Amino acid sequence: MEALIAELEKARIGKLLPNEPLSKHTTWKIGGPADLLILPAGKEELIATVKLLNKLGASWSNLGRGSNMLVSDKGIRGVVIKPADGLDYVRFEGTTAIAGASYSFIKLSVMAGKEGLTGLEFAGGIPGTVGGAVYMNAGAHGSDVSRIFKYADIVLETGELVRFEEKDMRFAYRHSILHEMKGLVAEAAFELAEGDRMEIASTLATYKERRLRTQPLQLPCAGSVFRNPPGDYAARLIQEAGLKGFTMGGAQVSELHANFIINTGQATARDVLALMSHIQSTVEQRFGVKLVPEVLVSGER
Repeated sequence: MEALIAELEKARIGKLLPNEPLSKHTTWKIGGPADLLILPAGKEELIATVKLLNKLGASWSNLGRGSNMLVSDKGIRGVVIKPADGLDYVRFEGTTAIAGASYSFIKLSVMAGKEGLTGLEFAGGIPGTVGGAVYMNAGAHGSDVSRIFKYADIVLETGELVRFEEKDMRFAYRHSILHEMKGLVAEAAFELAEGDRMEIASTLATYKERRLRTQPLQLPCAGSVFRNPPGDYAARLIQEAGLKGFTMGGAQVSELHANFIINTGQATARDVLALMSHIQSTVEQRFGVKLVPEVLVSGER
């Protein structure tokens, strides 16, 4: 790892953080260290980073805001790439919003509204980055990324930068082609429509108020833990199973929203995984439904 860091330092690709605790980089505030966390300074540095790691034969994975990720207590071996400040931007070209991978998805919805562009209101309460939203085909309120997606510039495992259009992305419920291949979103574009600024702002405010009232966003959590099964809601099943408030170690099923697990202060990944398993088995026993996790679990077990 020291030799790898030396090569990366020569390339001046961005900030290098050896043995960085990933609990600092996930919204659950859980996770052991990465052998090396890289924060590329911009798109060109991101490309150079992947090319160099590929050349050196170093394994890598990627991380956004960490809002839908559970990192194991042992952390992640190898290199973790996290798009940083150099990819935190947005610009508008007509009705198209173009944003860097690390730009806040919530902020994007607000900025689009200020431009009088409609289509991103559903994103007003979705934590995470643009890159993460594309990766997960993030959605809410009956819409998702696929409905407004125009293209994404993606850095492949080789370091090649390729533009993927909607037809290339294999979007499905909380799924994209990036679940099937290794790649990093550098930039994404969304096709919106002209709308009324006041109506857009009102819709965003309504969604925000509802989320603040019904979700424990002031506590360390990772958003919805399980996918909604066809024709039903995971939260309803968990609540009907009597699991609201159920605790394992420092992990607790939220009293506010049953499909959220909160870190009460000292939760470990092991606590969260044990609680997730208990929820799945209880719901399956009660209702015959196998809940599928929406959060991504990463790291050494």
